[in-house]
Amino acid sequence: MQTSIEQKHGILAKMGDDLKSALQRDPAARSALEIFLLYPGLHALWFHRVNHWLWGIGLKLIARWGSQIARTFTGVEIHPGAQIGSGFFIDHGMGVVIGETAVVGQDVTIYHGVTLGGTSLEKGKRHPTIGNRVTIGAGAKVLGNIHIGDDSRIGANAVVVKSVPENSVVVGVPGQVVRRSQPHHASDMPDLNHTSLPDVLGVSLKDLLERVELLEAGAHLHQISKRHIHGPKADESWDEIEFQI
Repeated sequence: MQTSIEQKHGILAKMGDDLKSALQRDPAARSALEIFLLYPGLHALWFHRVNHWLWGIGLKLIARWGSQIARTFTGVEIHPGAQIGSGFFIDHGMGVVIGETAVVGQDVTIYHGVTLGGTSLEKGKRHPTIGNRVTIGAGAKVLGNIHIGDDSRIGANAVVVKSVPENSVVVGVPGQVVRRSQPHHASDMPDLNHTSLPDVLGVSLKDLLERVELLEAGAHLHQISKRHIHGPKADESWDEIEFQI
C-alpha cells in the first residue's frame, strides 16, 4: 500500500511539473488555467501518467483502453508502457506517437507529428531512449533502439535511425549529426529554436565546388607552366596561349 501511495504522489508531482513546463515553454500560454483546460498535449500526458501506473501494477488491458481514449480525444498516442520523465511538454500534440519501450528523460520538448517508433518485430527494447532537455522538431521520426544524448536538438522532419551524442544537432533524411558550436547546459533556458538548423548538404556541396575549382585552377596552371617550359605545340602560337589564359 505504501508503494502505491508513493507512486500516486509521484504522479501528482510529475503532473505539476508538466503544467509548469507548458507555461514556461509556450509563449502563447496566458495562464495555468488556460493550459489546464485547453492543451491536448498536456491532457494526453496526464492520461499517460495514470495509464502507466495502471500498466505497472498489472492492469495492462485497462491501461491500453485508457491510452486509446486519450488518443481519441487528443490525437496523441502514447503506449502506457513508455517511461516519461518530469517536465515533458508536447506542443500542439496532434499526430504524436510514442511506442511501448520508449524512454524519455526530463524536460524534453516535442512538437506535433513526432514519432518515437520501433524497427523490430522482436520483444524487448525496440524504441528510442531520449536524454534530458532534448528538443524534437515537428514531424521528426526517431526510430529503433537508439539513444539521443542530453541537450540535443532534432530538426523538423529529420529521420533519426542512429544514436546521437549529447549536445548535437540532427538534420535531414537520414539524420546527419552536427556538433554544437555553443553547447547547451542544464542551467540554460530551454532550447526551443528547432528551426535554426545547419544546411549540411549545402555546406558540403559548397566545399566540394571550391575544392574542384582549386583543382581545376591548379591543373590549368600546371598545363601553362609546361607550355612555357617546353614551348607551344606545333599548331599553337604564344598569342593563342596568352589569349586562353
